[in-house]
Amino acid sequence: MKAVVIPRFGGPDVLELREMPTPVPQRGEVRVRVRATAVNRADLLQRAGAYPAPPDAPKDIPGLEFAGEVDAVGEGVAEPAIGDRVMGLCGGGAYAEAVVVPARAVAPVPARLSFAEAAAVPEAFITAWDALIDRAHLAAGETVLIPAVGSGVGLAALQLAAAIGARAIGTARTAQKLDRARAFGLAEGDDIVVTGGAFAPDVLRATGGRGADVVLELVGGDYLAEDLACLAMRGRIVLVGLMAGHRAELDLGQVLRKRAQITGTMLRARPLEEKLAAVRALDRHVVPLLARGAVKPVVDRTFPLAQAGEAHAYMASNGSFGKIVLEV
Repeated sequence: MKAVVIPRFGGPDVLELREMPTPVPQRGEVRVRVRATAVNRADLLQRAGAYPAPPDAPKDIPGLEFAGEVDAVGEGVAEPAIGDRVMGLCGGGAYAEAVVVPARAVAPVPARLSFAEAAAVPEAFITAWDALIDRAHLAAGETVLIPAVGSGVGLAALQLAAAIGARAIGTARTAQKLDRARAFGLAEGDDIVVTGGAFAPDVLRATGGRGADVVLELVGGDYLAEDLACLAMRGRIVLVGLMAGHRAELDLGQVLRKRAQITGTMLRARPLEEKLAAVRALDRHVVPLLARGAVKPVVDRTFPLAQAGEAHAYMASNGSFGKIVLEV
């Protein structure tokens, strides 16, 4: 099979398309003929040598999510069946024509979605559902703040919030991204352009001084102090991303006074059983929403697999809106 490999750590130009052995499914596993995979920040970090693959994944083939058809099954697998259209997660290896995963690590692709659209679903929607619903317990009538709302996870979270009857306030560094986010449920007045790193005063104004019940923190760094400043009483912050840095200075008095909860979550480093549970939650809760068009993946741009380096450079430019997909 053809696969994109990381022969050495470095910039986007180090990625190479090579012939690699086609994996064979073992008991309880399926092999998926990959038709599309999406680019994630973790792939860029892995390529640079800052995020090693987990022990159960190829060390030199990136790719955390995929969509395609099942083309082989291991012993003991009753479903999915050969020929089924599926999407799912893996610890790595999806930048390839084939990937082997546990049978429980895939979910069905709704008929209305193309493979490119389906490849944009797993990481974004699993992360958003896990953070908003499983961790923060966001409920109808509450307000969620979504910094970097134009990202893949941000747009998934925006749509899931609307689906359960919550209000979403989104921030971005450009008005253009906020304008585009309105097509996915962001309302006028709930869009905040971040200037100089500050957004808490605008969030407090938008909520009549009450603040946000939940913050889905996708940026990290100094954003965390802003999150706390505009958090409502008994509010919950779920930390998902660290693009702005791994350290933050917080007013711990505010944590006490607001009885705030700060929770961290990471998908790739979880034990296998927890990852499988996350995919099962996607299948049960999100696939029906996708099937009837209540939520939808947002694909910014597609690249052929051979242009994975160009796709990485495009993601690093921070100009994308939604997901970047590699077609295989």
